[in-house]
Amino acid sequence: MNERLNDLRKKIKKVLTKERYEHTLGVMYTAGNLAMAHGEDIDKAMIAGVLHDCAKCYPEDEMLSLCKKHNVFLSEFEINNHSLIHAKLGAALARDIYGIESEEIISAIRKHTTGDKEMNLLDKIIYVADYIEPYRGELPNIDGIRRIAFRDLDRAIFLIIDSSMAHLKERGKVVDPATEEAYEVFRGLINDRNNVRSTKIVV
Repeated sequence: MNERLNDLRKKIKKVLTKERYEHTLGVMYTAGNLAMAHGEDIDKAMIAGVLHDCAKCYPEDEMLSLCKKHNVFLSEFEINNHSLIHAKLGAALARDIYGIESEEIISAIRKHTTGDKEMNLLDKIIYVADYIEPYRGELPNIDGIRRIAFRDLDRAIFLIIDSSMAHLKERGKVVDPATEEAYEVFRGLINDRNNVRSTKIVV
């Protein structure tokens, strides 16, 4: 492990609960493995992984105060859904507190909770790693998604969003608009691929 990553890991351990830190390490290593499988920069993936939940364990009132301090805009939906705030705030803290200059890393942290209709490779890796890391408990379709993720990130993302949206609706919760937009994009992408396969002429 390089010196910078090790330093970030030590700093993050101080601001997370034991369980959240274990999850963070799981995301960090899973992101590194996915980066190797899909040709992304391994150091970037692991740094994004170790910082993705850097704002997760602040009390809600402190989160809102930090958002104002670091000029983080929150939609009304985000303000009313505490669990979503940490992604945007974490991206700001990664830049302002932890010295991250890479816009790719900052983007991956910002998008890791809701997904987004526009996701680059690192965004996808962190989004998927957050769901499939080995310390996760039972989540919908997790075993199948783990198998797929190292072959096809787009299909893994579609399955994660599909499962997550169904789970939220079963519990009577509203789905974030960004997640709904991402779902439509990835559903269209997967459908287009399936149509190409079904119409391909084998000679």
